[in-house]
Amino acid sequence: MGADRKRAARRHGPGRAAAFAACGAVLLAGCASMPDSGDLRGVESTPRQEAQVRVFAVPPHEDASYSEIVTGFLEALTSDDPDYEIARKYLTPQASAKWHPLRSTTVLADGPGAQPDRLSREETDSLSYTLTGTRVATVDAEQSYAPADGDYRESMHLARDKKTRQWRIDVPPRGVVMGRSDFQRNYLSVDRYYFATGTGAGTAPHTAAVADPVYVRRNVDPVTEAVRSLLRGPTRWLDPVVRSSFPTGTALRASESLTPDDQNKLTVPLNGKAARVGVDNCREMAAQLLFTLQNLTPTMDEVELRAGDRQLCHLTAEDAEDIAVRGSVKRADYLYFLNDKHRLVRLAAATDDTEPTPVPGALGEDVQLGSAAVSRDEDMAAGVGLDGKNLYVGALVSGGPLGEPELTSAGPSAGKRLSAPSWDAQGDLWVADRDPGKPRLLLLKKGVDDPVEVKTPPGLEGRIESVRVAADGVRVALVVKDGEKSSLLIGRIERGDDGGAGDGSGVSVHELRSATPELEDVTAMSWAGDSRLVVVGREKDGVQTMRYVQVDGSTPEGPAPAALSGVKEITASEDARLPLVGYSEDGIVRLSSGAQWQKIVTDGTAPVYPG
Repeated sequence: MGADRKRAARRHGPGRAAAFAACGAVLLAGCASMPDSGDLRGVESTPRQEAQVRVFAVPPHEDASYSEIVTGFLEALTSDDPDYEIARKYLTPQASAKWHPLRSTTVLADGPGAQPDRLSREETDSLSYTLTGTRVATVDAEQSYAPADGDYRESMHLARDKKTRQWRIDVPPRGVVMGRSDFQRNYLSVDRYYFATGTGAGTAPHTAAVADPVYVRRNVDPVTEAVRSLLRGPTRWLDPVVRSSFPTGTALRASESLTPDDQNKLTVPLNGKAARVGVDNCREMAAQLLFTLQNLTPTMDEVELRAGDRQLCHLTAEDAEDIAVRGSVKRADYLYFLNDKHRLVRLAAATDDTEPTPVPGALGEDVQLGSAAVSRDEDMAAGVGLDGKNLYVGALVSGGPLGEPELTSAGPSAGKRLSAPSWDAQGDLWVADRDPGKPRLLLLKKGVDDPVEVKTPPGLEGRIESVRVAADGVRVALVVKDGEKSSLLIGRIERGDDGGAGDGSGVSVHELRSATPELEDVTAMSWAGDSRLVVVGREKDGVQTMRYVQVDGSTPEGPAPAALSGVKEITASEDARLPLVGYSEDGIVRLSSGAQWQKIVTDGTAPVYPG
């Protein structure tokens, strides 16, 4: 909240009241500073409260002034009213029929300011307002979050009924608008899960489960809403590379609210569209539900699907893991990094060991490396030479020879040659050639075939500095440098027709979008969950910071990593049970949950988990 808003006098407003579940029916007045006459200086965004706070809207009182109607309506937009019924009481019947609050939510840095149009004040029964603010993000009809910037200006009009003499809004703003702190209190990010499609989209014999984050209202039956959202299908951005096992048109039966029973089992009643699904298909549907709802209710361990009076199937959480693979539950065996001799070494990932051992094979013995990557099955490794010029690939087996480089860059210096490599879920190897004369994103099928260029979106500005492929194999994180600015972009991987060549030439990256719009200089990043990354960077005119970000550009709940000075590289596992590991001015260090940074070795660089 801005300093001017912090200094603003806070006055009781008519718009809403908050109830604390832990304290019974304790009511708090709204916090907007809204005078009864004169200019409206702004609707202040509610400071973020604890999870038990519930905010309920209050309808307009008899003979409410136009300013009370404005503040009451804007405050009602931030309440826990399921269908915005109270907010609609501030509208004329005609305006209410045309207003669609679920189509969009605009998030502002602070609550919206509201300024009346002085030119219309002579019309005693008509008054126009302009809502203003600074955009932070939008949430669309698919419940998909997207960062936004620039000024927000939206018109709103009020009219006074000639018979009742009551003010009402006859032209409301589009959708819902609120401040950032109100959004954080009202909304919750949920990962819905779908299945990867395309050639080699899964890790045989399983399919990769892909997280598709959306925002649901935190206190308005989030379990039921998450299920409804899952049934509607993936967002447009992800749809080309995933599938849902729910038949088209599948929906919850009637308007039932879903709640797990005391055995942590959820029964989901579906309409007739799902009545004829086979057992295998039904089990996939149940797996999607379990993966999605474990975001909200981690103790849920069984789902039963029904259509009419008939049970379709049931599935436990343990059995769901046999249907699809999630990166967040696939634990790595080892942490890898380069020792003081620039050789690849490893430590058991789930221990406190500080004595690494060389990896078996040539990459642990015969070549000095500047960066490395290990395949997700931990059978293969790739390394870029100390000068950044050559890419080597070898099996992690004792006595494995060092072959010729799989790729050579013609860049003029180490920083303008090959990036650190990355393995995807299919066992293919990705690397960026940063040669200013010929910058490319490259793919080597199984790590050993001839490198082919991955098609990137036309008009991509800047040079790809680093690449990390998600465990699901359908999303890629790229750090792109354009002038003095380095940005983290998330792209969708599509595996199309390569003419039968089987060389990966049909692979392309589409619809890059920013995951760190507030950072001017991203220096390191790693996947840290199914839809989360850890990033090191700087804001404009700021100092180095480390934070978690969502693939959609939002900030996940929970604390940021503990501060660490002089961070040069960072790695995390999608499995949150494994520690965060960094290379800093203190050497290789790790951060376990609930602990402080611990030094592993003083002389070491380039830490990586598999991938």
